[in-house]
Amino acid sequence: MIPAPFDYEVAESVEHAVELLGSREDAKVLAGGHSLIPLLRLRFTRPALLVDIGRIDELRYVRDAGDKLAIGGMTRHHNVQHDPLVQEHCPVLSYAAGLIGDPQVRHRGTIGGSLAHADPAADFPAVLTALEAEVVIRGPEGERTVPVGEFVTGVFDTVLRPQDVLTEIRVPKLGPTGWSYLKFTRRAQDWATVGVTAIVRRSNGTVDSAAIALTNMAPKPVRAKAAEQALTTPNDIEAAAEASLEGTDPPSDTQGSADYRRHLARVLVRRALGEAISS
Repeated sequence: MIPAPFDYEVAESVEHAVELLGSREDAKVLAGGHSLIPLLRLRFTRPALLVDIGRIDELRYVRDAGDKLAIGGMTRHHNVQHDPLVQEHCPVLSYAAGLIGDPQVRHRGTIGGSLAHADPAADFPAVLTALEAEVVIRGPEGERTVPVGEFVTGVFDTVLRPQDVLTEIRVPKLGPTGWSYLKFTRRAQDWATVGVTAIVRRSNGTVDSAAIALTNMAPKPVRAKAAEQALTTPNDIEAAAEASLEGTDPPSDTQGSADYRRHLARVLVRRALGEAISS
């Protein structure tokens, strides 16, 4: 199909993008375009104005920010995957980036665009939720910071206001931590039918802390708090897997029923925790 008519503007800076977004009642940000353009072609969205931020180089970076990594919103998946700082301090994020789509998608798609699109089946939102990352947003009233766990509010819905631009993601460094990211797909390069991020810190035979987040098990990423609390020793994996469904609301669609997703989630949580504890 052919998209509905729209106007197109190229933003020269974040401030310019904020200004352009305020110039029309129905304007949308265009980043990498791999999520938005298919929706335009299907006419699921019909903005009056597209504001292209793809040429704002100041939003493309990975920096050491003390106990965190600062990642520009326009940093492409390929660069997140291969950046030495991400590989050293947050390998689960690097690994997850390498599982997104195919090389063409990873060379065009951006981490900020993935978060802002808020697809329940996307990889980054749940991974960043488990990492307790933060999102930096700039709008007409200045800059604010929002935890990723509060950023996504529903299917394709976030706390972003009409003139807001997602500028940066701040990710805590993991340090000596076990981790795993597993996702099930029916075909290579598909969106996740179900995905599991597991981050486990342990010492002296006990689990000091655990973070478990689920992909595509609800309208937004689910932090499996009950499973985290059940995992007090490495022997509690089975109990944690059974508890992981608390708070979930999986969809039924062409990729699988809700019951099928619940089964997958238990299996993947069990495997992911096993990997995280043994790594």
